[in-house]
Amino acid sequence: MTRKRRCAALAVTTALLGTGVALTAPPTIAAPVSSAEAAAPVARTVAKAAATPTVVGERWLDARTVDLTIASPAVGASLPVRVVLPTGYAAQPDRTWPVLHLLQGAHDDYTSWTRETDVVDFLAGQDVLTVMPSSGPTGIPTDWWNYGSADAPDYETFQVDELMGVLQQRFRAGTKRAVAGVSTGGYGALAFAARHPGTFGAAASYSGILDTTALGMPTVLNAIVARELLLPLSLWGSYLLNRDNWNRHNPYALARALKGTGLYLSQGSGLPGGDFGNLEGALLEGTLWAQAHRFTAQLDALGIPAQVHFYSGGAHAWPNWRQEFKASWPTLAKGLGLS
Repeated sequence: MTRKRRCAALAVTTALLGTGVALTAPPTIAAPVSSAEAAAPVARTVAKAAATPTVVGERWLDARTVDLTIASPAVGASLPVRVVLPTGYAAQPDRTWPVLHLLQGAHDDYTSWTRETDVVDFLAGQDVLTVMPSSGPTGIPTDWWNYGSADAPDYETFQVDELMGVLQQRFRAGTKRAVAGVSTGGYGALAFAARHPGTFGAAASYSGILDTTALGMPTVLNAIVARELLLPLSLWGSYLLNRDNWNRHNPYALARALKGTGLYLSQGSGLPGGDFGNLEGALLEGTLWAQAHRFTAQLDALGIPAQVHFYSGGAHAWPNWRQEFKASWPTLAKGLGLS
């Protein structure tokens, strides 16, 4: 874990433990939404969708890996994206390819997957187009509320819709997709699948926040936002006053929409039995343990199957996530139509 991520983990863990609460909140069900409240984010999305994302930069790192810079109307900024081509791409110019989205964690960037794992080599023999988009400094890939501003950044639309258009135009992306992510990217993977039913054949979360309204989780999310010197309420508003908006972005509250999606979920218990060489990461992993169990219990109650790996110890860090990605590959491959 880098120094920046260690500091972030410590800040989040300290903020959570400072609440003096355990993660044992009762399940949360999405509250009814007024027509005006529901229409506001939709109107912003429709307005931004009228504009077209543009590739403004392209840099090839090797024969299979290219970094793009995409001007995103949804986010209102130019964002980096790493794309890794399948080995057979050039030899099959008429073929389309399924797309695997790999999402970064908090306080990291779009290079994390290739920096921390052997994903390029691991996927070399798989017929899949792999894309690693930026989720911004917090690593939370969502449509930010930002006090109802029409200019609020919408990383969800960028990653789910805008980016796909670029991939189809430039790299012959097909229609089958899967998504996986670590930490806040794990949240994004399940949120994307639930908020866009049928779009992703599979979704995998490694140590993700899967119940955003569980007791203590708003504190964790607010700490992540504040760590980047942003106002915590800019994410989805006040947890109390804008509870409906929080629920609209909560995988737990939207779990019913995951029916038919291949799911892989992993979570460590952190301490005790954690990585004492990474105490902050072990503590942070432990704070997510109860909400992950609650999420899987919700899936069970709804009759939605998932491959789940709860393991003792572990830290909120890449050594565990590398293993979990490979363990989840059969689920992802099936969702991509590769098995």
